[in-house]
Amino acid sequence: MSETRKRNPVGRVLIGVLAFQLLLAGLLFVGDLQNGFSLPRIGPKAPSLTEPVRPGDQTRRFSPKRAVPDSRDPLPKRLTLTVVSGGAAILIEGEIADGDAPRIIKQVEELREAPTRVILNSPGGSVHDALELGRALRLAGFETEMREGDICYSACPYLLAAGVKRSIPEEAFVGVHQHYFGESTILPAFAAVEDIQRGQGLVMRYLDQMGIDPLIMQHALITPPDEIYVLLPEELIRYGFIEKVTQ
Repeated sequence: MSETRKRNPVGRVLIGVLAFQLLLAGLLFVGDLQNGFSLPRIGPKAPSLTEPVRPGDQTRRFSPKRAVPDSRDPLPKRLTLTVVSGGAAILIEGEIADGDAPRIIKQVEELREAPTRVILNSPGGSVHDALELGRALRLAGFETEMREGDICYSACPYLLAAGVKRSIPEEAFVGVHQHYFGESTILPAFAAVEDIQRGQGLVMRYLDQMGIDPLIMQHALITPPDEIYVLLPEELIRYGFIEKVTQ
């Protein structure tokens, strides 16, 4: 038996490779079902989301559940609409879940007084719903804005992009990362290349229609779902979210 093993090193390598592939497939399968799994990466972890960002150091660890600073109240688990500023604006905050777009659109249509501004504070969520709601906000002619300390991560920037005019204070936080497209299946996520490419194409076309430079996706595509790339004020200007203030 030992002589056979010595004479067949290729076979042992193939068995090892097959075992590794089966293990990897199992991990990817479980991760796809959980819709939030990412393989371990070699190298140091990204800093905490609470750490300040500076040029070249803008990637932070991210979880929608812990995206809000401890000094502020937790955000709703579903997108919530609240009329503020005496009816002149609506506050849309919380995680963007499946089905939120038609629900919020209906609530906006049922308002007695038509607001002109949308204030956003969201860790993101469903890309499909963000795009659908964003198109409705643009069609209605809303302006979008954020307040000091507000967050707009993941799919939320697509709502922010929908404003005919956008206002973002330096003390607000806007960030992007990779997204999931479509529903979880028995196939691992990487096998759904066609769906992923179609989804990215839809996002880039949407951004272009909203007047945002689709090159912003270069940061999203290289940032894993469990991390977030926080945009600097100069990048928000460069990609068209806000205009440069001239003295």
